[in-house]
Amino acid sequence: MTLVKHNPVYFGNLFEELFSNFPATWGKDAQVWNSVPVNIHETKDAYHLELNAPGRNKEDFKISLENGLLSISFESKTENEQKEYKTIRKEFSYRSFKRSFSIDDKINTGGIQAKYENGVLKLYLPKKQEVTVAPQEIAIN
Repeated sequence: MTLVKHNPVYFGNLFEELFSNFPATWGKDAQVWNSVPVNIHETKDAYHLELNAPGRNKEDFKISLENGLLSISFESKTENEQKEYKTIRKEFSYRSFKRSFSIDDKINTGGIQAKYENGVLKLYLPKKQEVTVAPQEIAIN
């Protein structure tokens, strides 16, 4: 009988390499398969949210803000009736998604702006101006 030495570090790295490219639902950061990727950046004046959604029309997006929850949804229905041929299978006639984000008191909700260009929906979420009270000295009587 021949003994073969097992190196768990090697197999651990092998499995890690094999499964590192699987969707996020297999990893720690589980996301819904129907979800769209989002980038969020912060500057001193605002938050910038970018939602990757190529091939859509801006008219099909709906952005709403209710009770501190910013929701971005998309719904598109394709209903092309072709009489020239018989459709055997139709799988891409309806597309939709919805992403929601909690908005805190730091955001000036009245100044939120959105634009859709080059397949990316961009939202500008301005921060409220911080009210700073100037320090004052109090005289002792």
